[in-house]
Amino acid sequence: MKLRLLVVAAALVASGAQHAQAAPRGLTIEDLATMERVGSPVLSPDASKVVYTVRSTNLEKNRGNTQLWMIDLRAAKPTPQRLTQADASSTDPEWSPNGDAIYFLSARSGSNQVWRLPLGGGEAVRVTDFPLDVDNFRLSPKGDRLAFSMAVFRDCADLACTKQRVDEQAKNKATGKVYDRLFVRHWDTWNDGRNAVLYSAAIGADGKAANPVSLSGSLDGDVPSKPFGDHEEYQFSPDGKTVVFNARIAGKTEAWSTNFDIYSVPAAGGAAPRNLTPENPAWDSKAQFSPDGRTLAYAAMKRPTFEADRFHLVLMDVATGQKRALTDAWDRSVSEFHWAPDGKALLATADDIGQHRLFSIDAASGKATPLSGPGYVSAFTMARDTLVMAQANLASGAQLFKMKLGQANAKAEQLTTNNDAKLADVRYGEYEQFSFKGANGDTVYGHVMKPWNAEPGKKYPVAFLVHGGPQGSFGNSWSYRWNPQVYAGAGYATVFIDFHGSTGYGQAFTDSISNDWGGKPLEDLKLGLAAAAAKFPWLDRANSCALGASYGGYMMNWIEGNWSDGFKCIVNHDGVFDTRGMAYSTEEIWFTEWEYGGSYFKNPEGHEKFNPVHHVAKWKTPMLVVQGDLDFRIPTAQALSTFTALQRQGIDSKLLVFPDENHWVLKPANSILWHHTVLGWLDQHLKK
Repeated sequence: MKLRLLVVAAALVASGAQHAQAAPRGLTIEDLATMERVGSPVLSPDASKVVYTVRSTNLEKNRGNTQLWMIDLRAAKPTPQRLTQADASSTDPEWSPNGDAIYFLSARSGSNQVWRLPLGGGEAVRVTDFPLDVDNFRLSPKGDRLAFSMAVFRDCADLACTKQRVDEQAKNKATGKVYDRLFVRHWDTWNDGRNAVLYSAAIGADGKAANPVSLSGSLDGDVPSKPFGDHEEYQFSPDGKTVVFNARIAGKTEAWSTNFDIYSVPAAGGAAPRNLTPENPAWDSKAQFSPDGRTLAYAAMKRPTFEADRFHLVLMDVATGQKRALTDAWDRSVSEFHWAPDGKALLATADDIGQHRLFSIDAASGKATPLSGPGYVSAFTMARDTLVMAQANLASGAQLFKMKLGQANAKAEQLTTNNDAKLADVRYGEYEQFSFKGANGDTVYGHVMKPWNAEPGKKYPVAFLVHGGPQGSFGNSWSYRWNPQVYAGAGYATVFIDFHGSTGYGQAFTDSISNDWGGKPLEDLKLGLAAAAAKFPWLDRANSCALGASYGGYMMNWIEGNWSDGFKCIVNHDGVFDTRGMAYSTEEIWFTEWEYGGSYFKNPEGHEKFNPVHHVAKWKTPMLVVQGDLDFRIPTAQALSTFTALQRQGIDSKLLVFPDENHWVLKPANSILWHHTVLGWLDQHLKK
């Protein structure tokens, strides 16, 4: 035994020495896939502690696992402490009103239920025990009631009915489904007849929540919305007596409607939901009461059927129903927002010239003041005078930072250092934002990134990344799917442009891509790459490949026929090949109808104006085509058509299909395969 301990000790010393002396290297996809991901910070009511989530990856099981961690902010040296250990994930933390416990979601019992973890000691206790999964929840401000959402058949009288019907469907040997309205399928799931319905249940003296009552079941819609809605779409009033939520009435028009409204309902049920925003036919969302309960803030759009319209903040007097637009003069689109603890301001995140900043918005004047510097603020939480935010940038995944509210020039203190030890020998590619004159002479922004081991005087092959959306941004952020650092780690320089249509540069700039998919954006990409090559001599412009997904994938097909001498290779992930086929097969029809100026049968010219299918005869650039077979946004036929067009003309091409992925590649093993296939394609054409 003594000999064995000596051998182990020697091995550990040698390992530590080797690690300390390890040569620097670039980031790999294996690094990216196994990084810990920090998120969902929630401050305790007295601001003394913050609970948050950390997602780790088990490559052997090919899945992620999320657990709860906590930091005592009043400790001399605040140190992360792990709270949950189960094999099943623990997510969506919420504090009890007096800060003595944390409520969270977990499937550790076999189904997804709400649990309560006492901080004074002891194991987590299950709060709900329903026959169906709890998809998301909120705890009332007094801690005496839960609001939560479950997928049910709305014509069922109770939860047991839904459970029985689901079980019967699973046993039925006939697999056919009959539909009489859209959505037939949405994102990556076929409609099985169930809706996301909002419930509430009182928490008894035994700490259990039972006898749920439906709050939204009388409405023909999902609460929260599908496919990505969560508990941000419903809230309790400060006294716990009222719940507000947003919902879109489905009917026969859901697939081409963005008309979400804010509804109010007694938290204990017993009354039909009351529509608070019937006058607005566009999107109203994420209503939140002010700390005193007198004002309701919510995000609203003005143009129906346009999902990328600007979200501005509206304040409604709860007593009178009178509404006031707060941020009409601020040309940014609000993302996440919350009331400041004193009720005098709202804090909100928004895209802003290649960053995703946190702003303080004065509740009286609407004046917006930035609180965060460069980077991407993905989440934030406030209590008393303390703010904690999760922030990332192009050289770091999200970490938690603490700031004091109300202090001029307050500096952010970093709380977490996840992945620092694991990636201690990784050197990141240096990056820089630049601007140039784009289409119409407008100022357009982009970023460049050097390879991790760039040397002065040398040129490097270029990975030219085109973002999706198209109303989105490839800015100063960290991604686990399209991350420039992976290309920098493989020896490539990267260039990415926020072309006309991108967010964070004013709504007019965002609007400008609609009905012009192949116009100004392509001009911006051409001018941007040329400007980057002129400004940064280390870019080997003649040795470059273009890559993009979703709208970026559409642009790859458009480049094939309209910039056919621009690149040595192309990577097209889930890209549109034929806009006519897209118009009749995508699920969220409002998107194509807005972008192309109406339905195909009413305005075929709008759809055909920038249709890649008309330019196939000019294709010649080698292309790798990637498709998720569960992608119902851009269905598989688009990728198969692209690959067929390439093969039929004898163009060097490959097709990578994931039967179990949607519009994104999410499973760790699939992500690793995706990256190695893509980098292999670039190596084949740029590093011969």
